[in-house]
Amino acid sequence: MQYEDILYEKKGHVAKVTINRPKVLNAFRARTCIEMVEAFRDAADDPLIGVVVLTGTGDRAFCVGGDLNWEAEGVSGAEGVLGLGPHLNIYTALSHIPKPTIAAVRGYAIGGGHVLHLVCDMTIASEKARFGQNGPRVGSLNPGWGVGLLKDIVGVKKAKEIWMLCRQYSAQEALEMGLVNKVVPDDKLEEEIDQWCQEVIALGPMSLQGVKLQFIRETIMHESNFDEGMFGVSLLEQYSTEGAEGRAAFFEKRKPNFWKAREQFEK
Repeated sequence: MQYEDILYEKKGHVAKVTINRPKVLNAFRARTCIEMVEAFRDAADDPLIGVVVLTGTGDRAFCVGGDLNWEAEGVSGAEGVLGLGPHLNIYTALSHIPKPTIAAVRGYAIGGGHVLHLVCDMTIASEKARFGQNGPRVGSLNPGWGVGLLKDIVGVKKAKEIWMLCRQYSAQEALEMGLVNKVVPDDKLEEEIDQWCQEVIALGPMSLQGVKLQFIRETIMHESNFDEGMFGVSLLEQYSTEGAEGRAAFFEKRKPNFWKAREQFEK
């Protein structure tokens, strides 16, 4: 496959996938998802790859989730009904890579981008990184991976806070709640990632694969919950007054008024 939305390279037993849409803060569209799935599967199948790094181009964002321009349009055919096919697969394909995965986060990791780093086995963050969920701000959510996996990592109360308030958290706050493994100065992020990769590939790859498969078994329920929940999310985003108001407010650069939209509908 010829990549347009990502950069994919393999070097010294390390595969690196970089979301390459800096003009939209590395938000993903259908093509981005398809390309990421292809790269994840290639890295998973390559016996000479021992670790996979996921990151984003530029210093402003790791990834801010789905591109609302794409989500507002909807997609069909090979790209999946309302985009759910590739949207589902980025998390499933990433989680099923049978070798360690590391997220290198610089800038914003928000919404679906936040979920991507959650699904990675480990996360190294620049001190300038920012984390958070955004779905309810635009009339959406991320079931399964976004809710269930976050709960597993930070606990029920904190996960509810993150989802129900949609606050953003600094890299240090993320470290304290267990969202990331380490925070480093911005100019040391690549160096730190390389060190962690070298430590991983110094270990037995088959042993690590066995370890990873044990963790995969523990997260199967998140995959199932996401699969079931995304149909409801598609209805919320595409056909509800809440989804319409969330998108309109985003494009008009204003604060959404979900209650007004509901009151008008009820009348």
